[in-house]
Amino acid sequence: MSARDTFLAEAAKRILITDGAFGTEIQNWKLAEADYAGTLNLGHDQKGNNDILALTRPEVPEAIHRAYFEAGADIAETNTFSANRISQADYGAEHLVREINLASARLARRVADEFQAKDGRPRFVAGAIGPTNKTLSLSPDVNDPGYREIDWDTLVDVYKEQAAALVEGGADFILIETVFDTLNAKAGIMAVRQLEAEIGREVPIMLSMTLTDLSGRNLSGHTVEAFWHAVRHARPLTIGLNCSFGATQLRPHVKVLSEICDCLIMIYPNAGLPNELGAYDEMPGTTASFVKEWADAGQVNALGGCCGSTPAHIAAIAKAVEGLPPRRVPQLAPVTRLAGLEPFTMAA
Repeated sequence: MSARDTFLAEAAKRILITDGAFGTEIQNWKLAEADYAGTLNLGHDQKGNNDILALTRPEVPEAIHRAYFEAGADIAETNTFSANRISQADYGAEHLVREINLASARLARRVADEFQAKDGRPRFVAGAIGPTNKTLSLSPDVNDPGYREIDWDTLVDVYKEQAAALVEGGADFILIETVFDTLNAKAGIMAVRQLEAEIGREVPIMLSMTLTDLSGRNLSGHTVEAFWHAVRHARPLTIGLNCSFGATQLRPHVKVLSEICDCLIMIYPNAGLPNELGAYDEMPGTTASFVKEWADAGQVNALGGCCGSTPAHIAAIAKAVEGLPPRRVPQLAPVTRLAGLEPFTMAA
């Protein structure tokens, strides 16, 4: 069976569990700049470059992967959120993009296979691709609305470079996550489609949008419905929401997605909102009780955590939804669905 088929078969049995935050977990290690930099001699301060730890301190991401699998996760997201040429340029490490992604994917694959071998339960690796720090839809210059720091072809090439290394390293899927700009996500989709043509096989896509205001829009202004209409042509394995606010603020938007999407729904919210010191106070049991409401309502197929979540949060979520039936994917009428900032459905 392909990774897609195996994933769909497991998702038909139960609500799957993805892992939690990496950044806040790495912070707990209290690493110094020298830990990040290793012996690479890049000439830039590397502190905070979490992705490069796959090369300089691989035991750190490995320990985090293990903790999440031990907590009950079915899916490991690679520690590659900023492992792209654009983001790594801030650290003078853009020439190491392939090496970082290859190492990160191989590490996650090895740990996933180890846990699968213990109990026979399939474990999956999602190659995580973040939005970069550039946007195709918006100008960074308020005096020049037409200006863009990057163009479409460049971003597609940036994403394809990262995706190719992740797949080569053993990722089952490409997870285009924390989508604040829908056009960036579409560039990611194009990159994966080009990669598929080059390697001659399917690379399943997961998509995850992040909301930037309580009205339910991302930074480029799209509602969750409009976002779905804009990306449904990609036939993603999963679509959903991550980061954003806490789970309580996502409730109405999860309901909307669950009703309109004919694919699996994966949601991994922050552990509440950060306090005045930037820390997350929401306890594991609280987060688990919130997301269980979606499971009870039959609205989700996979659950996990984003910023501030820990292995304890993932363990609590796994326990809370154990035995609950997964969402049934609806059969949608074949009509024309379009999107600007709002969704549009053409009357039959």
